[in-house]
Amino acid sequence: LAAVLRFFPFDFQTAVSTASEDVAAECAGGEEQKPKIALTFDDGPNIKYTPMLLDGLKERGIKATFFLIGENAKNNPELVKREAEEGHLIGNHTYHHVEITRVPDETAQEEILMTNEVITGITGEEVSYMRPPFGVWQKNLERKLDVMPVLWTIDPLDWTTDNEDEIINKVVTQAGENDIILLHDCYESSVNAALRIVDILQKEGFEFVTVDELIMN
Repeated sequence: LAAVLRFFPFDFQTAVSTASEDVAAECAGGEEQKPKIALTFDDGPNIKYTPMLLDGLKERGIKATFFLIGENAKNNPELVKREAEEGHLIGNHTYHHVEITRVPDETAQEEILMTNEVITGITGEEVSYMRPPFGVWQKNLERKLDVMPVLWTIDPLDWTTDNEDEIINKVVTQAGENDIILLHDCYESSVNAALRIVDILQKEGFEFVTVDELIMN
């Protein structure tokens, strides 16, 4: 036995520590849990820039959330269909991008219901999530229409600038676990910035998910 140990030295303490780590990893699901973050896009789909974004997300294996303007969805059904088929979550952003607190309740309901009808007609799936334009919501609509409002935690104001570096810097310096990033897929600079943001945050260990994963968890 002594001769065997000389050729194959055995460190009992190391073996116990390694075994404990293996058990802990197995109990935790076998791997370290990555911080989750959601990338969301408003105001689309856009005939020119949404395909560029979808191509980039597909290449990276990323799923995002799209809050669509009903009128744009109606005019670009193939893009809506593609978003759904590629596993992205699709939500409502009203039919004409109206601030729903500035219109009568009946008009607000119509804006939301019309958009739901368009999206469901294209995808065959019910719409459960709503992003109210300008982030202004009415709680009574939530009960009447059975939709859940989704706001955001990071807004780089990408619609105010075409400076990609500025957009990226505002996002990555603020990004944390369970954050929801607001961008728009109707600007080339925003699309380019979004894909660079994905590359940077993935390297930092973030996992991109659709907003329902954050809300439900």
